[in-house]
Amino acid sequence: MSDTKPAKPSVWKSFTQPAAWTMFFFGFASGMPFLLVAGTLAYWLTENGLELKNITLIAGAGMTYTLKFLWAPLVDRWRLPLLGRLGQRRGWLLLALGIVIVGLLMMAQLTPDRLAVFVWITLMTAFAGATLDIAVDAYRVEIAPKEAQGALVATYSLGYRIALIITGMLALVLADHVPWPQVYRAMAVFMLIPVVAVLIAREPDVLRVKTETWAQGLREGVVEPFLDFFRRFSGPLAFVLLAFILMAKISDQSLGGGIMAPFYLGQGFTKTEIAAVTKLYGIWVGIVGVFLAGIAIARWGIKWPLLAGVILGAASNLLYLWLIGADGDVWKLTLVISGENLAQGFQGTTLVAFLSALVNQRFTATQYALFSSLVMLPGKLLGMVSGKIVEVTGFGVYFWITALVAIPAIVLFFWLKPRLSLGEDDDVAVAREAAKEPAG
Repeated sequence: MSDTKPAKPSVWKSFTQPAAWTMFFFGFASGMPFLLVAGTLAYWLTENGLELKNITLIAGAGMTYTLKFLWAPLVDRWRLPLLGRLGQRRGWLLLALGIVIVGLLMMAQLTPDRLAVFVWITLMTAFAGATLDIAVDAYRVEIAPKEAQGALVATYSLGYRIALIITGMLALVLADHVPWPQVYRAMAVFMLIPVVAVLIAREPDVLRVKTETWAQGLREGVVEPFLDFFRRFSGPLAFVLLAFILMAKISDQSLGGGIMAPFYLGQGFTKTEIAAVTKLYGIWVGIVGVFLAGIAIARWGIKWPLLAGVILGAASNLLYLWLIGADGDVWKLTLVISGENLAQGFQGTTLVAFLSALVNQRFTATQYALFSSLVMLPGKLLGMVSGKIVEVTGFGVYFWITALVAIPAIVLFFWLKPRLSLGEDDDVAVAREAAKEPAG
């Protein structure tokens, strides 16, 4: 084997490749449905006079995003009739986009006044949005090599966050001036933008294993993705890798579950101040973090930026200690959100690039959907019990807990680094078996 190492692509080339800007529009597509079946929808339901228990139940349709790995094998294996002529990935992208658009229009037509059917349409839209996520992630992993994933994640995240501004802040502003059904019709029109992007995008060049029987297809789509992981990362490496995936983002995810809203209000900030700083300004700061991570990955590879992201993500939670007793000081809030969102954007991008590098393109959708679900699970569980912890210990202790729980991930990183190949110019020899990736 030749000792010559391939030259890394330049940062400029990584960000100007056509796939990077395709992912901007695909990220926009992924971000659009998310709040429209969850957070933003809750405002519409509240103004319609629904009880809180019903609002949270309906807005819980967003949980489909956590369960998307269950039907990811279908997206990987089944080539759609008619739409499949566009290719495996573009066919599913177009189908999911079409269902989301129809779903938003039907929600606008029915309104919560016809609650039972409205709930079913909301679930359908959420399911299509989660399916769109599966197809977009698979497309991103397959369309460019691992060393270019940082740039693709950055442009994807830019599109995604712009979609969150449109479906979050812009939708709420519009709702102050026009009825909610018109807002949802406007959101459906925005979804036509990525439809055009799908039609002109290039289908990834991936050879897929064909099966002749239903049993063979089931094994190839459901069983093999898991067996493949343990074949490529054999022995302790596989289990340590799974443990790292579970622990890597726990600090970030642990501040969800509704714990931050009462914290902000308790420190004397108004809802307008919270929205302006955390939902608008914070998103743009997060975009800066995303692009810094994309540049870091293009320059230094995945591993060291990944470690930096885990450390920054955990440390940024401690910034909230400074907000305790802030008494409505907006400048303090702005500085804390600046640091936290910058770290969050950096960590999220490095982690997505890392998970993408672990995927075998033979099972792209299934393996990535599973990895992305695992990485969110522990933090979500901690967030679910965060209220009880805060009641006992107070916010200060809880913020320390959310930072310290990242230490196991940092320890596991140093165990993994010399043993795990991500196709980079590692300075340590890596076991050949762990470096293999079947071409499919």
